[in-house]
Amino acid sequence: MIDNLIQTFRWFGPSDPVTLKAIRQTGAIGIVTALYHVPVGEVWQLEEIQQRKTMIEDAGLTWNVVESVNVHESIKMAGAERDGYIQNYVYTLQNLSAAGINVVCYNFMPVLDWTRTDLDYRLPNHASALRFDTRALAAFDLFILERTSANGDYNAQQQEAAKKYLDQLSSEEINQLTNNILAGLPGTNKIYTIPEFKEYLKSYADTNANALRNNLEYFLKAVIPEAEQAGVKMCIHPDDPPYPILGLPRVVSTESDLSNLINVCPSSSNGLTFCTGSLGARPDNDLPGMVERLGKHIHFLHLRNVKLEADGSFYEADHLGGSTDMYAVMRNIILEQKKRTDAGRDDVAIPMRPDHGHKLLDDFNYNTYHGYSAIGRLKGLAELRGLEMGIKRALFDR
Repeated sequence: MIDNLIQTFRWFGPSDPVTLKAIRQTGAIGIVTALYHVPVGEVWQLEEIQQRKTMIEDAGLTWNVVESVNVHESIKMAGAERDGYIQNYVYTLQNLSAAGINVVCYNFMPVLDWTRTDLDYRLPNHASALRFDTRALAAFDLFILERTSANGDYNAQQQEAAKKYLDQLSSEEINQLTNNILAGLPGTNKIYTIPEFKEYLKSYADTNANALRNNLEYFLKAVIPEAEQAGVKMCIHPDDPPYPILGLPRVVSTESDLSNLINVCPSSSNGLTFCTGSLGARPDNDLPGMVERLGKHIHFLHLRNVKLEADGSFYEADHLGGSTDMYAVMRNIILEQKKRTDAGRDDVAIPMRPDHGHKLLDDFNYNTYHGYSAIGRLKGLAELRGLEMGIKRALFDR
């Protein structure tokens, strides 16, 4: 029998309302977390890593994946201080390795991490989901942020739809939309102000997609050899959503993007976080095919689903619902595991977490990070666990 995927939950540290005790009750055996209190760019000290690891192990769990060691903006825009921040990044990887933690997820999205316009979108069953509405983003970009070159990014029809959308919002709803879009990194309560965000846009004025791609290549060539020596597997997370927004380029959105960054610095330490929700927000991404063709580079799995709409909007659907064929994705993941088993690889049991859950039932009584409710993710984990077991038995128990 092929090893099971390692079932994990993301945990945002001691202040997370979803406790380690609760996570253990979901059936997950592993934790995905980070030292969220350490400012981006600073070195994670070994003592602090060990303390957090001990806390997790005392709860009967293991720390399987770091998500994330965030990349400083100076690295992304080739600032004067980038080499110093890259060296700090390497020191952090070395300290994680010394603590026995060897899978690190990161992303290369400028300024904003995953972006949604609605953090409390109500489904027909009254559960709460995350949503990205293209009209809402355009309304923010054109009429709230008033980005100078925004008009050139939207056609007349899109601009008209954005204006109609804005006109039906109250001042309170406009403020909420702004806060939703300008929220900072997961695990923090940081929300950029409009002036702060405009300053970031100015700093990225000379960083187009080609420049950002070159800066990612520079980062990989500096970090991956050190990661390989330390025995750490780096796995980049795709852009979310997987296309440029608000004038900021994004270069980890398609199969071509993923293949290119793997080929820039070939190494077992240069791998992928395969996020079915992020990649699935582009209808031209063939997710089962991407697993088949790029599977050997996958070090970490985010499994979630989005329901796509005609104008490019989407919302977070049930893990086995939505527009992505999760059966086909899981089947190809399992076939990749079979290839690894036959090749004698030691990473057959790939860490997996149910990414983003609906708010359900008692979830509404807790102020959890958006997308990271307890019961909603428990439901997703149970569905994915059953799907994995069913496919494996159908393929191999004959």
